[in-house]
Amino acid sequence: MNIVNSALQGKGRRKNIIYLIVLIMFFTSTNFLKFGGLVLVVVGLLGFVGIIGPTSSQSLFGAFWWFDNYENVVHLLLGIVGLVVAFALPMSLHKPVTLLVGVLALFFALYNLFSVNFLGANLESPADLVLHTVVAAWALYSSLGNKSSM
Repeated sequence: MNIVNSALQGKGRRKNIIYLIVLIMFFTSTNFLKFGGLVLVVVGLLGFVGIIGPTSSQSLFGAFWWFDNYENVVHLLLGIVGLVVAFALPMSLHKPVTLLVGVLALFFALYNLFSVNFLGANLESPADLVLHTVVAAWALYSSLGNKSSM
């Protein structure tokens, strides 16, 4: 509770309180699975219906960033799994699953440094590289670095 006490005292109290709320509410394993799962389901569905894929010509972002059907299936399935874990499985599984997602995202970020194709899935660079790096950082911090994680 030292974080809470220090946030409520001294200069910049309002800024510290906002930071604390974001830290507690967003950077937890449970909320990573909820928000990340929801985002992945939406991204997967948008990729299927022609808003951000399944081809570069159908993507709102063009060739810079689009999700082919391999990616859409993976995003949709991972999103559903994240939501199921968050809402239906014991909280004791939230951190290990979030850690696993973080490691997978880090793997794909590193893989994308050397290749733009993985088993038929297209990995745009730098767009997918940045996406996977951000997801890896979010997941790893939520599972390992945040002492107030649930």
